[in-house]
Amino acid sequence: MQVVRFINKMINTPDLIRIARERLGDAEALMSAHRYDAAAYICGYSVEIALKYKLCQTLDWSGFPWTSKELENYESLQASDLDLLLILTGSEARIKAHYFTEWLAFSEWTPEAMYSISGKIKPADAINMINAAKTLIDVL
Repeated sequence: MQVVRFINKMINTPDLIRIARERLGDAEALMSAHRYDAAAYICGYSVEIALKYKLCQTLDWSGFPWTSKELENYESLQASDLDLLLILTGSEARIKAHYFTEWLAFSEWTPEAMYSISGKIKPADAINMINAAKTLIDVL
């Protein structure tokens, strides 16, 4: 097991994109196990992490603030609000112009989905989210 490297406890940007892809792999494994709601939930986090990776690139940061102390002045970055994160990356116009269908797959995703009872997400919706996440992670 490889440990994530930190700079001043920040998550290095190369590790962020690797983690985003790993979470996407987790979503695919959950999909294979017919855990559609869990697959969709984890898939949303893969996109969130990819957005935070893109944000680091935009801001020319070598890592993403991780601890509460590091996030003190960046409360908006702590959020799992995908629309807000997309705006902050500076990529909103490009993503919504060229990858609107993929972005739309996450329009109702929230971290609160972890409290949902299974059965809300249909297999086709989970597959759609996974495919959309693959595209978004590649283009962010």
